[in-house]
Amino acid sequence: MIHPPDQPTALHAGGDNSIAFLIGVTADEWTLLILRHALQGVDSFDRWLELLPISPPVLAGRLRRMAELGIVAVSGDTYPLTRRGAALWPMIVTLAGWEKVWGDDHVEPLPRLRHLRCGTDFTPLMACGACGEVAAARDVDGEFGPSGSWPRSAPSAATRRRAGGSANLGPSFFPQSRALIGNRWAAAMLSAAYLGATRFSQFHRQVGAPATVIADRLRVFREVGVLHAEGDQDRADRATFRLTDKGRAFFPVVMSGVEWSQRWYVAPEGPALQFQHRDHRFWMLLLCAECEKPLAGRDIEVG
Repeated sequence: MIHPPDQPTALHAGGDNSIAFLIGVTADEWTLLILRHALQGVDSFDRWLELLPISPPVLAGRLRRMAELGIVAVSGDTYPLTRRGAALWPMIVTLAGWEKVWGDDHVEPLPRLRHLRCGTDFTPLMACGACGEVAAARDVDGEFGPSGSWPRSAPSAATRRRAGGSANLGPSFFPQSRALIGNRWAAAMLSAAYLGATRFSQFHRQVGAPATVIADRLRVFREVGVLHAEGDQDRADRATFRLTDKGRAFFPVVMSGVEWSQRWYVAPEGPALQFQHRDHRFWMLLLCAECEKPLAGRDIEVG
């Protein structure tokens, strides 16, 4: 499949949907870290090697995969972002904003987000693009659309990244976000929680991961503080798991990824997920929390 960098990819009917591509692309710690620096202007193979605790083969593999998916272009030893890749800026910005507010184990300072239009450091604020009202996760209802189902949303071997270790990223990467979307099972389980899964059996049936993986992710999500358990605290299969305020606050990260994937990987049946805010369709608008003006990638400095 060819992924043209400046126009959407047309997916096959009945195959992997946009969510599968989102998880396959972004549910990987190295890819997110490469993107973070790419959005700051890094496009040189050697410069990424200087900045990251990554081996040349792993970096080459990630950049090759990103090029295959139309996220970066290849020009000698440089890999500039394409329009498709640059459009991922809301996900990186919302990740940084969430970590700034909710993270509590940063060994090194997080990158600063500066809004050039008002000249202040900021955190992003989610609003409804249809009505302009600031919206929280509780205000938005989501459901599967025409191309949406759990089987179609799970990355296939052709969709997800190739194997390669990413365990030792060093202390400067967003530590808590890694626990939530650092691999495909975690990302899929977090999505299931936003779509209403609360029981071990629901996560197991919907996500399709081994029971040991489900139990481990539920444990990690509780330790991070994005889920809390009601009922039998010692038996995951007897407890009810609900999103905390911290968990709901991560929703803009997920929403930014969903909107990016549905813009760039288009199924012929229609969108994989649909969202409603009050009585109208929801699409996300990011505002600067300081001046309350809409954010644009060209107006944000990450440093």
